[in-house]
Amino acid sequence: MEGVSAAPVPQPRTADPDPASGAASDRAGSRRSLAAALFLGAVGAAVVLLASGQIWVEGDAATAGGAFPLSVDGRDVTGVPAALAVVGLAALVAVFAVRGVGRLTVAALLALSGLGATVSAWAGASDSSALDDEAARSTGDTAATVDALSHTGWPIVAAAGGLLILLAGLLALRYGSRWPAMSGKYERDGTPRPGRAPRTAPDPDRPEDLWKALDRGEDPTRG
Repeated sequence: MEGVSAAPVPQPRTADPDPASGAASDRAGSRRSLAAALFLGAVGAAVVLLASGQIWVEGDAATAGGAFPLSVDGRDVTGVPAALAVVGLAALVAVFAVRGVGRLTVAALLALSGLGATVSAWAGASDSSALDDEAARSTGDTAATVDALSHTGWPIVAAAGGLLILLAGLLALRYGSRWPAMSGKYERDGTPRPGRAPRTAPDPDRPEDLWKALDRGEDPTRG
C-alpha cells in the first residue's frame, strides 16, 4: 500500500566490556606467568647444579703397567654452568626486589645466565681435555693417553636446565612489569605508614609515670 512505511526494527545493543573482568583477567595472567617463571628458574638451576656434579667424561688411561679407568665430573670439565645457575637463582630472587628499569636489567641477567649455562654445558659435551689432564695427573706422565673415551648424557641434562633458566628470564622480560614487588603490600595504597604517637608528659600525681620517665632519662619536672 502506498503511504505506509515500515517501522525500523530495533537492533540489540552490544554489551560494553566490563573493565573489572578485564583487570581480573590481567591479574590471573600475571599470576600464571609469575608462577611459571619461578618454577622454571628454580627447577632449571637445580637441574644444572645436579648435572654438574655427575660424571661427564669416562675413559681408560694407558700406562706402561696397563690401563686403568678414569672419569671427571662436570665441574672438572667446566665450572661455568654451575656458576651461572647460582647467578640465575640470585637474579630470580632479585627480580622481585626491584622495579622499572632495574627489574628489566635483572630479568636480562637471568636470561643471559640461562643462555650461558646452556652454551657452556653443550660445549662440555664434547670436551675431553679435562680427562687428559686427569690422566696426566694420575699417572705423572704428561704424555699419557686416554683410550675408550666416552661422554655421558649429563652435559645435555645441564644444557636443558640452562634452557629452563633462559625461559624464566624471557618470561620476566615479557611480563615482569606486571609482577608485584616484595614491598608492594606495604605500599599498595600509597599512604604513608603512621608514625609513633608523641609521648605525653608524665602525670605528677602518678608516681609510676615519674619512675618511667626517669628510666627513659627524661626530666619529669619539665612540663
